[in-house]
Amino acid sequence: MREPDPDRFSARQWPDWSFWTDARTGASARHRGRVRSVVVNGLMMGFLAAWVIALSDGRYGPVRTGLVFGFLGCYALAYLLVLWFGPLALRRQRIAMVAAMFALGATPALILGSPEYLTGLTYAIATGLMLLPLRFSLPLGFGTAVAQIAWMAVGEGRVSWGEVLTLVAVTAILGVVYALTFTIGHLKLAREQIRRMAVDQERQRVARDLHDVLGHSLSTMTLKLGLTRRILETSGDTAAALGEIRDLDDLCREALSDVRATVSDYRAVSLATEVAGARMALRAAGVHADLPAPDAAAPELQGVFGYVVREAVTNVLRHSDAQRCTIRVGRDWLEVADDGTVPDGVVPGHGLTGLAERMAAVSGSLEHGRGPHGGFRVLARGPAGAA
Repeated sequence: MREPDPDRFSARQWPDWSFWTDARTGASARHRGRVRSVVVNGLMMGFLAAWVIALSDGRYGPVRTGLVFGFLGCYALAYLLVLWFGPLALRRQRIAMVAAMFALGATPALILGSPEYLTGLTYAIATGLMLLPLRFSLPLGFGTAVAQIAWMAVGEGRVSWGEVLTLVAVTAILGVVYALTFTIGHLKLAREQIRRMAVDQERQRVARDLHDVLGHSLSTMTLKLGLTRRILETSGDTAAALGEIRDLDDLCREALSDVRATVSDYRAVSLATEVAGARMALRAAGVHADLPAPDAAAPELQGVFGYVVREAVTNVLRHSDAQRCTIRVGRDWLEVADDGTVPDGVVPGHGLTGLAERMAAVSGSLEHGRGPHGGFRVLARGPAGAA
């Protein structure tokens, strides 16, 4: 289903009434909207009833009067059918419907030879406003008024401005009714779209944050457990093993707290905390860590750089055989590099993709790949560095 077009009622745009059949609005709501439109506009056809009363005096004869009544009945029925089926029709079908409305609406005036009855074309013009682009429907309305004025001036020698003003006024009223109906429907559809987008964005945020939180925490826990097992199997140093277990206990509590804060959107990440966590995780993995003073980064980039450190160090622990990991920080940039083996054709996973999204959110950029001295490098630049 197409989404609402901001230019949907422009001069060149074909009016899009897809909200009448949009499944998200519900079948009952769609049906009520169409019925309401037909009923409201049907009540506005009292102008044709006035014609029937005026022609009942028989001054045009039974034959012509009967023909006019027949065409008026077909005109009214066609108008109601167009209201129901027209907004869902294809472009050629819309053009045919508008042409048929003009033919049925103009025939009584031609039969009676009276230009005053061209005022009934207001309903045909209204269907044009509903179904056609404004560049087509507006000339139809103005052309009808000009044709009525010319016929009156040439055929009767005078112009009945009251009839002309009635044609213009009724056409304008019906056009406003269609425009309001159209706009209200699309506003409802746009509001529903915004609601869905907000839900999707929140779902993506939670998924990205949980990936960052659990990926790093579980990788560190795995390393700690492996180190604890090796200590107990080789040396039996229970004091060292208990120290690793205490670290595991702290990591579990921290991970649980981070998950809760992520779900409730209260989690704050700092570069200093992530650098400290990276030091502990790299030490447990036996990787030499060359870490910086985190205060060098700009305050507004501390949070996003913390995510970069967390994800980059997690990748070192998971996927690298590196012996050394270096983190360098500038005011508007951060680099994480290792000396491990980088296979060809590395495809970025969810973590690097999420980091790129985080950097883009602060008008920054993210680069990743083989470093100039070998190994894998992740380089994040803030707005000034990107410029």
